[in-house]
Formats: sequence, C-alpha cells, structure tokens
Amino acid sequence: MAEKREETLLEAELLVVGRLVAPQGLRGEVRVLPLSDFPERFTRAGRRWLRRPGGQAREVELRGGRVLPGKDLFVVRLEGIDSREAAEAAVGEELLVLASDRPRLAKGEFHLMDLVGLEVRLLENGERIGQVTDLLHAGNDLLEVELTAERGGRRLLVPFVTAIVPRVELAEGWVGLTPPPGLLEL
Repeated sequence: MAEKREETLLEAELLVVGRLVAPQGLRGEVRVLPLSDFPERFTRAGRRWLRRPGGQAREVELRGGRVLPGKDLFVVRLEGIDSREAAEAAVGEELLVLASDRPRLAKGEFHLMDLVGLEVRLLENGERIGQVTDLLHAGNDLLEVELTAERGGRRLLVPFVTAIVPRVELAEGWVGLTPPPGLLEL
C-alpha cells in the first residue's frame, strides 16, 4: 500500500516537458517536441521519466541531447532505447521532470503550464468567460480556453501574446484578456 501511495505522489510531482515524436537514425535516438522553454531539459544529462498518456511514469536516464538544426525539435539519447525499433516503440510517450526541478524565473515570468486551470476574464468589465484547459505550442503559444456555458461551453484557442493576454495573476488564479473583435466568436 505504501509503495502504491509513493507512486501516486511521484506522478503528482512530475511535469510534462516534451513528447517523443519520431526515431532519429538507427541507434535509438529520438526526436522530441519540446513543451518547455528551457532547452537544458533536453540537452543536460540526468534523471527524467517517460510515460504513455494515461499510463504510469517510469524513470529513465537522459544521456544527452542536441537541437535539431532548422526544426523546433531536439534529438535525445535515453537509457534503454538503443535501437531504431526501441525508438519507434517509444514514439508518443511524454518526457517528464520533477516539478521541483523547474528553473527559477525572473520577476514577471512564470511557467506556462501554471496557466492551466486559471480563470479567464475580460479585462474591460471583469466578466468571467472561461477557464484555461491547455497550452498548445504551435509556432506561437496558444491558450486553450473552455468557455462558460453562457458563452456556449466550447473550446477556443487564444494566442498567448501580451496584446491579447496582458495580465496573468497566478497568485489570484486568473488571466485577463483584451480580445480583438471577433476572437470570442470563432
């Protein structure tokens, strides 16, 4: 029972920083789509975890990594993945780190995944319009917002740029939008 509880606690302390997307070469290297703004998560050797979405995380050693020139990808070598077949089998897994290993940020900066779960408000009138449900990396970061039932309950993608999301109040649990005309109707 104690071992099961320890696994559950560990799962809660892990943070997804990337997704394995393709094998690279024949010796087990894997391409990783970064979900973190900190390249050292993919280049500095050390302890990481792999997890299939919905599965249990397993500890693995990151042996090293490098940026893939001309792409927004990293190529990493992971302990136990030593062939192209093993790399192919790992595609789709998430790469995780301990949440406590998050780099320190300067004043006014924050970790993007801290946004998930925050209330979304319109700055012009303070109206609550939804909640942040995800952060998508697609060239520019996009906040996925689930709108309130009064606004249709659908999901909306909001460019995470200062002109549209000028306020982030982590301690208070909300982000403020100044959406351009038509954004909320998409």
